[in-house]
Amino acid sequence: MFNSRRDFADCLLGLIEPLKKYYTKGCGGLKLGHTEAVYPDSTARMEAFARILWGLAPLWSSGESAGEFDEIYRRGIASGTDPESDEYWGDIPAESGDQLIVEMAALGLALILAPERVWDPLSEREKANFHKWLMQVNCKILNHNNWQLFPVLVNLGFKNVGAPYDRERLREAVEICHSFYRTDGWYRDGHTEQSDYYIAFALHFYSLIYAKVMEDEDPVNSKIFKDRAAEFAKSFVYWIDEDGSALAFGRSLTYRFAQCSFFSACVWAGVKPFPLGVMKGIISRHLEWWMSKPILDNGGILSVGYAYPNLNMAENYNAYGSPYWAFKFFLFLALDEDDEFFSAEPLPLPELEKMKTIPSAYMTMQRINGYVVALTGGQYATWGMTHAPEKYSKFAYSTRYAFSVSRSMDSMYNASPDSTLAFDIDGRIFYRTRLDEYSMTEDGTHYSRWSPCRGISVETTLIPTDVGHIRRHRVECDFDCIAYDTAFSTPPGGGGEIHGEGGVELTLACEPNSNLIYPKTEMKAVKYSFTKGVNEVETVVIYP
Repeated sequence: MFNSRRDFADCLLGLIEPLKKYYTKGCGGLKLGHTEAVYPDSTARMEAFARILWGLAPLWSSGESAGEFDEIYRRGIASGTDPESDEYWGDIPAESGDQLIVEMAALGLALILAPERVWDPLSEREKANFHKWLMQVNCKILNHNNWQLFPVLVNLGFKNVGAPYDRERLREAVEICHSFYRTDGWYRDGHTEQSDYYIAFALHFYSLIYAKVMEDEDPVNSKIFKDRAAEFAKSFVYWIDEDGSALAFGRSLTYRFAQCSFFSACVWAGVKPFPLGVMKGIISRHLEWWMSKPILDNGGILSVGYAYPNLNMAENYNAYGSPYWAFKFFLFLALDEDDEFFSAEPLPLPELEKMKTIPSAYMTMQRINGYVVALTGGQYATWGMTHAPEKYSKFAYSTRYAFSVSRSMDSMYNASPDSTLAFDIDGRIFYRTRLDEYSMTEDGTHYSRWSPCRGISVETTLIPTDVGHIRRHRVECDFDCIAYDTAFSTPPGGGGEIHGEGGVELTLACEPNSNLIYPKTEMKAVKYSFTKGVNEVETVVIYP
């Protein structure tokens, strides 16, 4: 069990130790692999370099040294921001979705928490270069989502070291954050409907940093951000399992223990929606769960994947250094060593309802058999994200069994479409993606109207029960077809039941490495034969 500050700090130091030999000659980049992302490899090297700062900056803030990394980051910042250096990170176009903008936030945090490591040791010329390079964030057109808050960290960083900063851009970012707010502590990440981890480890995370740093100068907004975080925690805690794991849902899951960085930010900012021991327990068990999984490759590098290395589940913006966004988890290391958090006894989760509706996340949360299940609908990433149907549109998601991502759509085996109604049309597999209509009731029932392909329309009602849920499907077809209503993908013999009158119950093998937690799985299913016209079936799912 992670308990003392030393326990957590040693975990961080152990995770970065294998990285030393992979920094570039001038230390301005970190080359951790040979896979590619949608942005250039030069950007991937800078991303890997910068994301380590999410952990190093809090560690440094207490005065603790990180050994060789102190000098590595002094040199790296100097070379990366020097236009005459071979390792210069580059100028950013005016209208840009450049990944470099994302990584500026970690540098801003380092200026906030540890200027004696990343600012004070620089020469006057190096400071000028660093300042000029980071200040680009204030004059670029940023994506209208959580990116709008990156200038918050950069400007607060320069404010902290007494360097010129853009006060107006800081104010604008705060106002934009307010415009994203919905209700019950939940934000919307820009124009999308996704209520996923970006609400927790981006919008709340950055706004809590603002609240902590600006609580004296801007008490009104600071209080608003803290109050929203406290309200958000009351429903977000339902995403957390008793064993420390968190709900596998949505995109960017390769950021792993960033899932609980929201609670770390709450602790650091002095927000206590639960007793401190409860917060300590959530944080401690979460890291313990992740560190019990094979998430490191044989060189000690944090891999792309979830509970094991898995490129198949990644987004196109996941480069080899992207997983180190997980280091946001370590923000609480910025607390003083004698802070009561480190001496608090880790406590179990608070008493939670067996079923909880979260309308802002389009979810009904169930706690059955000791783990968390979310019945969901209403979300879909419409901007062409990798595996969007698997990450947002299945009927149910869980902490224990996660979900599977398809390897191909040419068979049930390769598609591995767990927790869906999957249609086999001429040897191709189709299931729920975008929704034509969606509603959710106070009792946790979900209704959706959707079409897996041309010629088929489906109305699905999900009804939670004490042991699982019921699915009622009204399927209207222009032709006869076969469909499989599937349960979770589990390790072979994993248990659970799924029944449907008029269907054939069977167990299907899944393609290896399709599930996010288990490399080899199978799924139970009910096979239905639908005829041309209207068909109505009811499937009963009992969780393992």
